[in-house]
Amino acid sequence: MEPGLFLTFLVGLIGATLRVATPLIFATIGEVYTERAGILNLGIEGIMFLGAFAGFAVAFKAEQAELSGYLWWGLLGAMIAGLVMSLLMGFFSVTLGVNQHVSGLGITLLSIGLSLYGFRLVFGESSVLPSIDPFGQFSIFGDLPVLGPIFRQYLLTYVAFILLVPLAWWILYRTSFGLELRAVGENPEAADAAGINVFRVRYLTLALGGALMAVGGAFLSLAQLGAFSPGIIAGRGWVCIALVIFAKWDPIRAMGGALLFGGVFALQLRLQTLGLELPFEFFLALPYLVTIIALAIAGRNAAYPGAYLKPYRRE
Repeated sequence: MEPGLFLTFLVGLIGATLRVATPLIFATIGEVYTERAGILNLGIEGIMFLGAFAGFAVAFKAEQAELSGYLWWGLLGAMIAGLVMSLLMGFFSVTLGVNQHVSGLGITLLSIGLSLYGFRLVFGESSVLPSIDPFGQFSIFGDLPVLGPIFRQYLLTYVAFILLVPLAWWILYRTSFGLELRAVGENPEAADAAGINVFRVRYLTLALGGALMAVGGAFLSLAQLGAFSPGIIAGRGWVCIALVIFAKWDPIRAMGGALLFGGVFALQLRLQTLGLELPFEFFLALPYLVTIIALAIAGRNAAYPGAYLKPYRRE
């Protein structure tokens, strides 16, 4: 490949990697919060799906009503939907103390079912998928060579990398709430004895995590696609579960894992255009295979939170 073509290929690959990693960062950081508090939220796949639908449906109706900032109304709608489903998850796992695997999978099935049913109610049986004008892209480097095209991204991408990840690290390791959250996840009995309300912390953490997961799903429908389809999430929620373990429950490492998946995903799309004589299913599976391999390597000695998956009953 000629140097000029290779540079163009590389610039496009890096830019696409940042975009693909964006929804994963939002959802993975949300799951990091919940698992740090001792709750495994397997509802993440469904919450991302519901966030994608709710965000699109609200934005679509707001656009028809000619409301200014209709995309932001959609984003707010997605966050509220994710918040509600996470609080429902909290009712099952925190208040009732039922099995977190079962309740999380139930939340996923419920969220997907409600989204598909809601889509039929709102948009009917049209053979043409409705669409909206999505968020636009801009570059903080303007028209500069190389840097300009790489950083021509969505605002939510900048928020994920520049604001969300550092803020999540700061909250977890430099604030009293982060200390309480980690204490609840490690030893809720000791945290309770120290005066920390374990139930309040877990509910707050689930709510925060659910809102972030929903934003991750809404990014796909409000920015990347400008539409909603049944296959919009495509297993990204389960990938985020793996990325949390790969990251060892650290926001900075979670960003690295999201970039790894995003890079391989963007690469396989470009490899398909080169005419390699391989089944296209191999290219589609490649990002998930890399994620599994990375998880197997990095997760072998992972130190799970002490109260992981354990319901708390105050004596």
